[in-house]
Amino acid sequence: MTTEENVSTDPEALRRRAADALLAARRRTTLLTSCVEEPELTAQHSPLMSPLVWDLAHIGNQEEQWLVRAVGGREAMRPEIDPLYDAFEHPRAERPRLPLLAPHEARGYAADVRGRALDILDKASFEADSTTRLTRSGFAFGMVAQHEQQHDETMLITHQLRTGATALTAPDPERPGAPFTGPAEVLVPGGPFTMGTTAEPWALDNERPAHARFVPAFHIDTTPVTNAAYLEFIADGGYRQPRWWAPEGWAMVRDHGIEAPLFWRREAGQWLRRRFGVTEAVPPDEPVLHVSWYEADAYARWAGRRLPTEAEWEKAARFDPVSGRSTRYPWGDADPTPEHANLGQRHLRPAPVGSYPLGVSPLGVRQLIGDVWEWTASDFLPYPGFVAYPYREYSEVFFGPDHKVLRGGSFAVDAVACRGTFRNWDYPVRRQIFSGFRTARDAQPQEAV
Repeated sequence: MTTEENVSTDPEALRRRAADALLAARRRTTLLTSCVEEPELTAQHSPLMSPLVWDLAHIGNQEEQWLVRAVGGREAMRPEIDPLYDAFEHPRAERPRLPLLAPHEARGYAADVRGRALDILDKASFEADSTTRLTRSGFAFGMVAQHEQQHDETMLITHQLRTGATALTAPDPERPGAPFTGPAEVLVPGGPFTMGTTAEPWALDNERPAHARFVPAFHIDTTPVTNAAYLEFIADGGYRQPRWWAPEGWAMVRDHGIEAPLFWRREAGQWLRRRFGVTEAVPPDEPVLHVSWYEADAYARWAGRRLPTEAEWEKAARFDPVSGRSTRYPWGDADPTPEHANLGQRHLRPAPVGSYPLGVSPLGVRQLIGDVWEWTASDFLPYPGFVAYPYREYSEVFFGPDHKVLRGGSFAVDAVACRGTFRNWDYPVRRQIFSGFRTARDAQPQEAV
């Protein structure tokens, strides 16, 4: 079974898409680095995160290395700063002590790089049979746009971690006309489907290649787990009973005194949360946010269920039982619009469950794209036939049992860096990321169609 999705590879359409993606990413970067004063840019707001000014210059440096030097064949602009902005050479906790570019220097450098990159984009060949793999179908430009958007999400996490006056605002998602009353779960039929992609022009190495994967029948939650449902777990003593927890998760809870998702606190009998500088009541109908893999796993055990595997999640998101195809997104092959999913930092929170009826999958699963990253049960491992490209440090060095896979994106993810095959990964203890989950269970033998 090798059915692939339909993707346009027209060179001029890809060139326009690349330009639009690069410009959209830079607008977002500018917003995230211009909404606070310089001391906030150079400060480290959490040892888990870089100073915002490091991310800004790192974005420019990566763009210089891949578009100006590798694609354009031009001389290095600032080779002396390469080591400063090498993410593998300097852990985040050390970066504030480096001789980083000052904010005005970082802005000027990134702008200079961008001007040269756009000039190179105008001249590059995007032909599908190009002998230069970096420019084939515009891959390098798409990779750089995705990289910048991924760092924009990282900077948004830093904004959530910082204290002080509110710096970012956005309208709330439109609420559904009525509370969601659909089925709690959906049956996904057993059988093979095409996992991963070979045809998606800008797919990253860990999404490749497309391959047949057999998945037994299973049930999956129609929507992500809500705050209201998670509050039941808390109220039932979920954080006080080791039987629900993996040993490492129970040690995390015990050692750090964790009793609720990150940024939550209980006050006067009410659960509150801090969200980008605003303290508010925890909204019951939103997907739960800022939970670790261990918390998601414990909740699933408490509920008598489990986390879906990565293959189960992708089949629920992409498999069309009528055509037998794997589509690019739950709703089909069309790029996301604001009617399909909560993406791109249009909002600074997840939408209530039951939102985005146009984004539903053929099987009836909702909100698989956007709102919250969803933890899966799977370790981050290569697909059969995986080839590292264009550098090992993007994916290969992270493969193994230390990282768990997240799927689906969040409200903080741009559409260019989110699709049905996109794979995210992180340590199972991570809570500052925009992570939630949904649960699954095995189907009964008579349901295994």
